[in-house]
Amino acid sequence: MPSLSAAQAHQFFERMRGRRVLVVGDLMVDEWIWGRVSRISPEAPVPVVEVTDHSFTLGGAGNVAANLRVLGADVTVAGVIGDDAEAERLRKMMGDLGVGDEGLFVSHDRPTTRKTRIVAHNQQVVRADWERAVQIPEAMAVKLGAHVREASRNVDAVIFSDYAKGLLNRALVEAALDSCDVVTADPKPQNLDLFGGVTCIAPNAGEAAQAAGITITDDTTLEQAGRALLERLGCAHALITRGEHGMSLFSPGKPRYDVAAAARTVYDVSGAGDTVISVFTLALAAGAPVLDAVTLANYAAGAVVEKLGTAAASPQEVVELLQHHNGGASDSADSAQR
Repeated sequence: MPSLSAAQAHQFFERMRGRRVLVVGDLMVDEWIWGRVSRISPEAPVPVVEVTDHSFTLGGAGNVAANLRVLGADVTVAGVIGDDAEAERLRKMMGDLGVGDEGLFVSHDRPTTRKTRIVAHNQQVVRADWERAVQIPEAMAVKLGAHVREASRNVDAVIFSDYAKGLLNRALVEAALDSCDVVTADPKPQNLDLFGGVTCIAPNAGEAAQAAGITITDDTTLEQAGRALLERLGCAHALITRGEHGMSLFSPGKPRYDVAAAARTVYDVSGAGDTVISVFTLALAAGAPVLDAVTLANYAAGAVVEKLGTAAASPQEVVELLQHHNGGASDSADSAQR
């Protein structure tokens, strides 16, 4: 590894620019409180964090949109937000990135999901979630479905970003499948059956094991779980992300394709799955062969986990990491297997 050259990767990234992608899913605001610890609280056996910085980023489906924009895609989102200050913050952050928000529907009985993380000395101390993870009302689901059906006609790909907050349903997936050729999903195990027939699902190893009902402990059980997911959903591919073990692609009638992890140093895995589904889907939408799409997604994830906090990988960062693993070479690699 790798069999993809930096020059080839650069060409794929050029083809990704301007591709149109609709992201449907659970939108959230990630709040980051940064600081340092020098003492334990006299009130309870917990650290006292001296705050040095405070920031906000897009989370969930919003982070998928942010990753796509870094890659030069034309992005719109569809989802539900609250009638609150965090919704306005989310809209502003999307606007600053150039993400279309015409698919946002406002709910007056649920807050905009916010995850507050306190980080000290590059280590997350605690996280607080502000949310109401219940199924959205039927009337709102119908409106959202109609929007997704119409918007899917005008894009190159649709990504479902599932955080199990009560937004997604089978009708939404069918609306996208009826109108778009490339439809992918990053599913939670409890929602797996919503995504039958999509181009690809991309769970992590823990989610794949839970969804397949097979504990993944070795090569054999990994193979069994991947094949079980393919058979259950009838999708074209299943991409299982495996952390420090890289990722594995399963396709019907073909051998498993494994790629080793690309990160040089792991600081934070927050949002790495969002990066994988973003790069993989956009590569497919740009006409990349599926194995090249997997390789690009793997290196993008490697670049992201080397950063602290929810982040995105630029094409330059991915190409540089690819060159590093190529020993600095940039000449074309043999890709006849593709």
